[in-house]
Amino acid sequence: MFDIVFYTPEIPPNSGNAMRLAAVTGCRLHLIEPLGFDMEDAKLRRAGMDYRDKATVTVHGGVETWLRATQPERVFAFTVDGDAMYTDEQYREGDVFLFGPESVGLPEAVKEASWVTRRLRLPMVSGVRSINLSNSAAIVVYEAWRQLGFPGSV
Repeated sequence: MFDIVFYTPEIPPNSGNAMRLAAVTGCRLHLIEPLGFDMEDAKLRRAGMDYRDKATVTVHGGVETWLRATQPERVFAFTVDGDAMYTDEQYREGDVFLFGPESVGLPEAVKEASWVTRRLRLPMVSGVRSINLSNSAAIVVYEAWRQLGFPGSV
């Protein structure tokens, strides 16, 4: 399936919701430290509900640690200043979807890194800053899964 990567997430319920998303879609969730919460946080557990044990979640000590551990082939960085719409991409099994922290998004050094395949954006009306992190991940995962014909779904 796909890999969802949250770079230094700050808000526990967003990561909890992503755990549930990963469990129901067969994706893997990667959280890159530092995290803005403890993995035992009550809000994280509540958002993940009983799906937390069904999700594949890995915490990495930093972006370099994550890169060494996963050696991703295609990494799509999602950012408000992306070069193309998320629907313009033809996704493949194993693609990685990278999202930044809730308050500031991905830092320039990450967005511009040589290992980023493409920077993509989700459409929004003018005058708003961003879409909720876990909602953004769900939008992208379901579009990519749809493109593949929802393999593994019931």
